[in-house]
Amino acid sequence: MKFFKPPYRSAVCCIGLLFLLASLPAAAALRSVGAVVQAIKSNEGYDLRLSSGALARISFVTPDVVRVRISPKARFEADNSYAMAQAPSRAKAVMATLNGATLELRSASGTRVVIRKTPELVIQIFDAAGRLVSADDPARPTTFDVEEGSFETAKLRDDYELYYGFGEKALPLSRHQQQLVMWNSDVPDYAPGHDPSYQAIPFFIALHEGRGHGLFFNNSWRSWFDMGKTDPQRYRFGSAGGELDYFVFTGGPERSPARVLSDYTALTGRGALPPLWALGYQQSRWSYKTQDEVLGVAREFRQRRIPADVLYLDIDHMDGFRVFTWNPQTFPQPGELLITLHQQGFRAVTIVDPGIKKDEGYAIYRSGRAAGVYMRNADGSELNAKVWPGVCAFPDFTSAAARDWFGRLYEAPLDLGVDGFWNDMNEPGVFAPDGFAKPEISLGPQKSFALDAQHAGDGRPGSHARYHNVYGMQMARASFEGLRRLRPQKRPMLLTRAGFAGVQRYAAVWTGDNSATWTHLALTIPMLTNLSVSGVPFVGADVGGFMGSPSAELYTRWLQAAALTPYLRTHSSDVSAPREPWAFGPEHERINRQIIELRYRLLPYLYSLFEASERTGLPPMRPLWFAYPGDTQASLVDDQFLLGADLLVAPVLHEGRSERLVYFPKGDAWLDWDSGQRHEGGSFATIPAPLERLPLFVRVGATVPTQAPVQHTGEMLQSALTLNVAWGAAGSSDMFQDAGEGYGYRQGASRTLRMMQDAQGLRLDIPPNAGFQRVAAVEFLGLESAPARRLRVALPDEGVKQVRPALGQQRPASLVPAGVSP
Repeated sequence: MKFFKPPYRSAVCCIGLLFLLASLPAAAALRSVGAVVQAIKSNEGYDLRLSSGALARISFVTPDVVRVRISPKARFEADNSYAMAQAPSRAKAVMATLNGATLELRSASGTRVVIRKTPELVIQIFDAAGRLVSADDPARPTTFDVEEGSFETAKLRDDYELYYGFGEKALPLSRHQQQLVMWNSDVPDYAPGHDPSYQAIPFFIALHEGRGHGLFFNNSWRSWFDMGKTDPQRYRFGSAGGELDYFVFTGGPERSPARVLSDYTALTGRGALPPLWALGYQQSRWSYKTQDEVLGVAREFRQRRIPADVLYLDIDHMDGFRVFTWNPQTFPQPGELLITLHQQGFRAVTIVDPGIKKDEGYAIYRSGRAAGVYMRNADGSELNAKVWPGVCAFPDFTSAAARDWFGRLYEAPLDLGVDGFWNDMNEPGVFAPDGFAKPEISLGPQKSFALDAQHAGDGRPGSHARYHNVYGMQMARASFEGLRRLRPQKRPMLLTRAGFAGVQRYAAVWTGDNSATWTHLALTIPMLTNLSVSGVPFVGADVGGFMGSPSAELYTRWLQAAALTPYLRTHSSDVSAPREPWAFGPEHERINRQIIELRYRLLPYLYSLFEASERTGLPPMRPLWFAYPGDTQASLVDDQFLLGADLLVAPVLHEGRSERLVYFPKGDAWLDWDSGQRHEGGSFATIPAPLERLPLFVRVGATVPTQAPVQHTGEMLQSALTLNVAWGAAGSSDMFQDAGEGYGYRQGASRTLRMMQDAQGLRLDIPPNAGFQRVAAVEFLGLESAPARRLRVALPDEGVKQVRPALGQQRPASLVPAGVSP
């Protein structure tokens, strides 16, 4: 969230060279794992002893998920990765066939692993239909540098195989022919193409000829991937240490990206349903400097009738930047501030950094030192580094004791009335020490802890080189678990800047310190969709760009592009011009209000997508190829996205445009949300898009719930629902309802409405209402016989089950629920 002034731009021209130097060990030090000299059946699959002395283990986690582990040390570490929600299970009934130089393993589903034993270990994986999923490159056997601990492996690839995921990368939509580094880094004002970034998630989905598979590299050390850039015939990946431990997700019989992601999130965990208020519009700035300023912003939102749910308090609300404190001069009565905000329908989120100011007068610092929870240098002394408060100590979040201690610190702000929390600077990012005389390069070692700093590792002690990438996620874990323990009846709202595979179990994620440029706006969609298909459903980017000041047009277009992304927050730096929705004059205020109102109209739909994501692992925000993997054109569309299965969003991302070209993916027809005009799948259309319009389309056959605009989510219960039917094809849609807070829905305190279209009409299966929003009307979109493209009919109660549009009638008024007078 912050940058060290003056901001230093990345030396992008050096990144490729640095990457190659870091990722290519000296050839003389590398040693092949060699041939299989012994195959031994184990409880988890087959253990293979190799001629190099290394040990390999091949197993099935499920019938369609294969795990490969190779250790040069002839033994495996304990299987308790931070990335996994729990220790992976193992599939039963694995059949083995030995045929001379090959060993074949087959799961109950028909997935096969063929192991060539000589002259080098080669592993091939086939789906149940006999199609190749993944194959080692025989010309590039897996190699290790035993002394340094580094290794690499190579897989064959097709020239037209595409790759998506890898977490947060400022790169094009597909990662084919790209090099990527997994190393969480504080990179303010990152340039397009800059890598690494804040989030390291070594998981990808491959797409080839409409079929998908996935690979997750379960290794927290600095790692790297070359997805065909150095050699288009293969992709390679490796790490500076640890084991070669990866999972291949075949995608089941259908080989679908959705099945791949569902299986990956079953392994690494799924994002929990957030509280409803966390899906509302959120306003932030570094910083609203005083209590009165915060109240003034809240007052403006309500007086101007611009919906909003959340206000943020950045580092200046603290006393000398000491976490979990309040500035007594500028925020003298925080309890009264929070009460007033709550009375106006606002929630408050405060920032929390990992650095604990080293100050003998600071009780929290003394408490952490007494508890022995701080990071240590290699010589055992307390690790100190400079951040916003000055010299700080840092909890070792790989220690259960440290996580418990840190989690308990949230009790005071919760008791005061703070609603949510924002973990920042947790890559970890630090400043260069006083007197630093070396070049302050963007990704230099001065930006984080020394690699030989020591971590507890939850019983597996190790260096920061091993645990750097999980530091931010384990801070989020400490925060999340502390909040759950302190307020078990509420769902935590937590935001984190840094993360690793599995971060979705604890927090929402945003794309860090972006910039107020059209280029960064265009980057938003590929960055967020790739985060989404990396298993992280609750994602967003700072509207308008954190650094710099957007024009009125840029801010409005950015707000449009972000309005239907999962996490919606405007945020800016301390030197940026005001960034509230009314800051650009009356006409832009009117348009910005309408944009935010659109989000609130669609909150019932968005909330339902989050509930489904908790069950299935499928994210609310999706790239087109994810739902339409067989559509070649969709595979590279990076300026549109799907919201769930039913809405297609095509924002304007370039300056001065009043129209844009939209692609409609094959397999479905689409209706313009505003006009009802029909567009067939597989076609392009130039769509009018004046400044006040976000091009939005609904899938034919879908039914999307909406509500009248409200000022905050606390008013939603009194706002009746309309079911918007995109008429014209068979299809079904679901809508989820619960209290919007707490965990009663897990014990059945919820209901799911099902809306189904067929040739007979629209069927509504609506369970009894137990205090949820009432369904008041059905609105049809795309009726050919109607003079208008929409027709609204009232439902007198929720017991109506059938609605039959009578197409071809002269009077649209005949389109009413059966048995109900128009």
